[in-house]
Amino acid sequence: MNLRSRAIAGAEEQDEEEEVLIEQEEEEERMVTEKKGVAGDERNIAILLFLYVLQGIPLGLAAAIPLILTNKNVSYKQQAEFSFAYWPFSVKLLWAPIVDSLYVASFGRRKTWLVPVQYLIGVTMFVLSLKVNDYLGEQPDVTTLTAMFFFLNFLAATQDIAVDGWALTMLQRHNVGYASTCNSVGQTAGYFMGYVFFMALESYGLVTLPSFLQFWAVVFLITTTFVAIFKSEAGAGEVDTEEPDLGVLQTYKLLFDILKLSVMPTTIAMLLTCKVGFAAADAVSGLKLVEAGVPKDKLAMLAIPMMPLQIVLPWIISRYTSGPRPMDIWQKAIPARLVLSLAMAGVVAITPSFQLEDKSFPLYYYALVVLFFAIHQITLYSMFVSVMAFFAKVSDPAVGGTYMTLLNTVTNLGGNWPSTLALWAVDPLTTKICQGGNSTTVADCSASEALEACTGSGGVCATTVDGYYVEAVICFVLGLAWLVLWGWRTINKLQDAPDSAWAVVRHKEKQ
Repeated sequence: MNLRSRAIAGAEEQDEEEEVLIEQEEEEERMVTEKKGVAGDERNIAILLFLYVLQGIPLGLAAAIPLILTNKNVSYKQQAEFSFAYWPFSVKLLWAPIVDSLYVASFGRRKTWLVPVQYLIGVTMFVLSLKVNDYLGEQPDVTTLTAMFFFLNFLAATQDIAVDGWALTMLQRHNVGYASTCNSVGQTAGYFMGYVFFMALESYGLVTLPSFLQFWAVVFLITTTFVAIFKSEAGAGEVDTEEPDLGVLQTYKLLFDILKLSVMPTTIAMLLTCKVGFAAADAVSGLKLVEAGVPKDKLAMLAIPMMPLQIVLPWIISRYTSGPRPMDIWQKAIPARLVLSLAMAGVVAITPSFQLEDKSFPLYYYALVVLFFAIHQITLYSMFVSVMAFFAKVSDPAVGGTYMTLLNTVTNLGGNWPSTLALWAVDPLTTKICQGGNSTTVADCSASEALEACTGSGGVCATTVDGYYVEAVICFVLGLAWLVLWGWRTINKLQDAPDSAWAVVRHKEKQ
């Protein structure tokens, strides 16, 4: 009986322990269930949103400069030179491991970089405001402008690395999803203020570029001081993520391990070449519209009706990219975008015919341009959402952040280098001849020296072949050939590759 009693007593104790465990699990589930909404994170979300807005200001200002330069009659080779100012966001992976791994723990892992970088942005904007009118004079100093805005965007990209990392620990676990919303909304709003808002105010004489730069320089300096003093970094020096906390050398080694995967060379080649067909339309069309007489502020304002579309489109497209083959939408969008790019060249060609006697354009012309912009946004976001879904599908969860950052960096670079090349190639593909004046022969005046000689003799340098249209056709042919001969089957091959082909951790274990 004793043995039986002990057995019964033991069973009862075990039941009690199981009941306690069940109650604890239920309590934890209840607490998790209760932790919904932004309660407790309102201030943190507002701070993140504002930091991303600040990040978008230099990007917006950099986008406004090419339109200003177009009215200064700079060459497209100089426009290509300035396009390098956008490159830091495409190559930030090169120094992201340093920002993530080196810090002063007592001050805060993210504040170590955020505070000095934002101070530098403010100081750089103020210094630029003192000299920017000289750089944009009758003979614009494009090289110095490029260097200054490259440095600004380098600082903004570094700030982006720090803020992206801080968002993971600043917000409660169940609210981390709001970080991407803060990123997209904040950066878009900052870009809007630096580009559209500035161009509108500047066109009415309400602000100048120096005064606008000085205003934001002061905003950066003041708000950064507030963040440095009043915003503590909870858990400074600690990372609450599922990924391993790697050092600088370990992170670079991990990137090398990803690059060694058998599928990666093909993936990188695909991402670096897929946007060649759209290069002329994306990089040159807007500048050509300004050159054709469309006011630069009006062109900037056309971005306003696109904003609701940019918010809604990702939600709609994501419904069709959640399956096992997210790149199917990407494949279908490429032909449409290629045709649209060629059609956009047609819109640029007929633009002068819409111009009224007072040099303005009728409302229906702007409606036509908005229609083309809207269709362009649909194709662009179809490709963007599809490729992001593909990255999320194939990235090894054990090192997801680093994996995704690498693929995103290659994707951005695949858009930047064709755009820079497209801008550079417009002038060499353009043919101009000298007509009239004291010149007895028709001479090529494409070079700057020949242009001066032509105008000096009373002649006019007329464009007979516009390199933009030549380039538009070349890009269309290259893009179509890429898709038919290599791209389509390559995308299918990558989508059909097994999960094991993309795994980094498992691949390293086998080695």
